[in-house]
Formats: sequence, structure tokens, C-alpha cells
Amino acid sequence: MITEFLNGVKTYAPNSRKELMDYAIEHKKIMIAVNAEKILHATDESRDLINRNLGYPDGIGAVWALHKKGHTDVVKIPGCELWLDLVQAFQKEKSFYLVGGKQEVIEETVKKLKIDFPEITISNYRNGYIKTDQEELGLIEDIVKHQPDIVLVAMGSPKQELLMERIQKEHQATYQGLGGSFDVYTGHVKRAPEWWVKNNLEWTYRLINQPSRIKRQIHLVKFFVNLHLNKY
Repeated sequence: MITEFLNGVKTYAPNSRKELMDYAIEHKKIMIAVNAEKILHATDESRDLINRNLGYPDGIGAVWALHKKGHTDVVKIPGCELWLDLVQAFQKEKSFYLVGGKQEVIEETVKKLKIDFPEITISNYRNGYIKTDQEELGLIEDIVKHQPDIVLVAMGSPKQELLMERIQKEHQATYQGLGGSFDVYTGHVKRAPEWWVKNNLEWTYRLINQPSRIKRQIHLVKFFVNLHLNKY
């Protein structure tokens, strides 16, 4: 699969979701979403974290940056959709382990998945509130015991990625960090309506509904200026 470095962040340039999923499954990768913020605010630590794994274009900013590099067929792959594509594609042949969210959210997620995907095999699951080293050790031991093929971790970056790396050392599998995807899936958090998503204006919708995000969104202006000046 083709890769490019965007401000030092190694980002894969998939032409389809299937291409990305098949590659991650075959090579047992940890998939990490790459967006404008992660490119703009990259540090040595965050670059190393992504570059050790499989960074993919989750946001339109990353897609546009890859387009500027000549990869015009690259597609945006939102992480909140990708994990459900994984379930849809591999429910018959792979087993899943879920980590993240509040207890009621993870329970609702598992219940809804079993309804939406009747053939899914969920090895086990737990909430995302891992407060001690002992609890983390217990989680890793349980994952090793159940041997899932795909592990989905919804805890936010970089916490979820660092945890996935520690688990990966003990159990080789395909991993994806999901952020707040369980909350979206169960309806606890509303995603932007379809029109906004299709027109790459999801960030605008969130800003309208959460004006407090303005300080965060201002940084995106700098990203697009840098992009226009070919700094990535």
C-alpha cells in the first residue's frame, strides 16, 4: 500500500475501504485515524506512535493533503464508519473483542451489534474505565485467553493507541482505535446529518452545535493555509 509523510506523519493512501481493511487484517495492524489536527500538531511522540502502526485518512484534511501529493484516488475513511465495515465484512469468519465507553454504553453497543449483525462473534467486552495496572493486566490476560481476531478500543487518543500497542505485544490481532464511536452508534452522541458528512462539512456542523470548539477549529485554518503553500 502506498504511503506518504504529512508533516512527518506516515499516512497510508488507500483507494477503498476494502483495500485498507484487507491490508490491516492480513498484516495484523493497529489502525490509527489521521486528520488535519494530528498532522498540524504532530510531535515527535505522536509521529512515532502513528508511524509504528497504520495511519489512515480519517478526515478530509488528510485526504486533501494526499491529493496534493498526487494520490487523487484516495478516499476519506471515517473511523466511526470503518469499524462497522469491519464487522460487516468479517462477522462470519472473525471474532471481535470490544473495549471502551461507559458500562451502559458498551452493553448497549454489544446488544445492538448482535441485532444488526446476527452472525457476529463477540469474544468478550469491557468498559473503557481502566484505572489501575492490575485492571489493564486483567484485560490483556482476558484477550489472550479469548484470542480475538479483531480488537476495537474506544477510549480516545493517544490513550487507546498506547493501550492497543501494549496488548498487541501479548496478542497479535488487528486493532482499531474508535474514540467516541460507541456513543455515536448507540445514539448517546449525535453525528452530523448525512448531507453535512457527504459534503465534508461535518466539522462545520459540530462547530455550529458546539461553539466552544472554535479555538480548536481555528487551528484548521492554519492547516489549510499550510496545505495551500505546499508545506506538507
